[in-house]
Amino acid sequence: MTDDTTPTSAAALNAELAALLRRARDNDVDVRGGWTCSADTDGLDWDVVVTEVRAADRAE
Repeated sequence: MTDDTTPTSAAALNAELAALLRRARDNDVDVRGGWTCSADTDGLDWDVVVTEVRAADRAE
């Protein structure tokens, strides 16, 4: 992975997360559940929870 884009807004972060999740799913990675992510530079850890939801406009 490369750091081609740095999100500078909530919308950009959402787009980056969506792209990352899509690439992972396309490579058969089960992204559901909890993930602990460590930031290398500031000593912060993040707890990320991914939950699958169905958008209302795609509901059957």
